Amino acid sequence: MDVTNLQYISLDRNDHVTVITLRRPDKLNALTREMTEELHNVLDQVSREFPATRAIVLVGSGRGFCSGADVADISQRLHEDPTTKPSRQSTAPSDIMRLAPHIREIPQPVIAAVNGVAAGAGLGIALSCDIRIGSEAARFTSVFVKRSLVPDAGVSQLLGALVGPGIASEMALTGNIYDSRWALEKGLLNEIVPGHELLKRAESLAQDIAANPPLAVKATKQLMNSHYANLRDIIELEHSANEVVRGTADQKEAVQAFLEKRKPNFTGR
Repeated sequence: MDVTNLQYISLDRNDHVTVITLRRPDKLNALTREMTEELHNVLDQVSREFPATRAIVLVGSGRGFCSGADVADISQRLHEDPTTKPSRQSTAPSDIMRLAPHIREIPQPVIAAVNGVAAGAGLGIALSCDIRIGSEAARFTSVFVKRSLVPDAGVSQLLGALVGPGIASEMALTGNIYDSRWALEKGLLNEIVPGHELLKRAESLAQDIAANPPLAVKATKQLMNSHYANLRDIIELEHSANEVVRGTADQKEAVQAFLEKRKPNFTGR
């Protein structure tokens, strides 16, 4: 893919820092198959630019950081006839799930500038970044259970590593939305800044990182992430766990209720 001709992602390079902006603001930057493919390609591109690009800021446009997988896209997949599916492998949800290890594996540290909601896979993207700076509008939710799914996109591991198993289980089992102050207190955010200062603060921190020896920064990122279990193995476990609930009557009801803006009626089937 030509990263100079992007529809849903933009790149802004300033010295040794690159800002990656998710650009689907009307949908709170929800991830479609095409947008996910673009983001993977952009990550590959900036990875190849090391050490010219030494640090990355990831931010969403508009009111949201990333609201996760596009529910309309999920609905379409749930109602696809298996006999008429295209022969090529779907880029969602598996490619969405692989965003977290991809972010972790590129050589540059990534700072998430969380300007609004980070939900579902969007939460996974934020958690996979090395540092998270939030505006007062930042919101976090492990919304998977409300879609009759289990946490994926690395959330099942990364969330507990940051906030501990009890808080992680609360978030995963309730699907509730938590504000920026709560997130700062629990360790989801490094700091909170006013919305109009968010990108400037994230870029300033990225410049601080970029001023250090690139190979030492790369090795430090690798070392800090080595304390986690292999994230790609976790993605496979999450995928297997979701196979139990994906396509059930409850999942179809969860998606349909969201699209129709009504309370779902779950039956355990």
